[in-house]
Amino acid sequence: MIRVLIQRHIAETLESAYEERSRKVLQQAVSASGFISGETLVDAHDPNHRLTLANWRSEADWDRWYHSEDRKALMTELAPMMDRDEIITVMEQS
Repeated sequence: MIRVLIQRHIAETLESAYEERSRKVLQQAVSASGFISGETLVDAHDPNHRLTLANWRSEADWDRWYHSEDRKALMTELAPMMDRDEIITVMEQS
């Protein structure tokens, strides 16, 4: 199992629109092969900073989802609401 950390920073005033669309991304990921679980956290000191923690069966499963047409389409809606590029880190247990 791997854990994927996705950091995003939302542009001012777009929080509610972002929340709505980011839920769509997570709902689609849940149905993707290899997805185990996920949660999204809000930075206690910066309400526009979000961190999504997702557990995937393997890095191959994550890569398949990351490069999928479904995710690309969803991200074209989400990306304009962010004021920075998302940062993705793939972690595994040592």
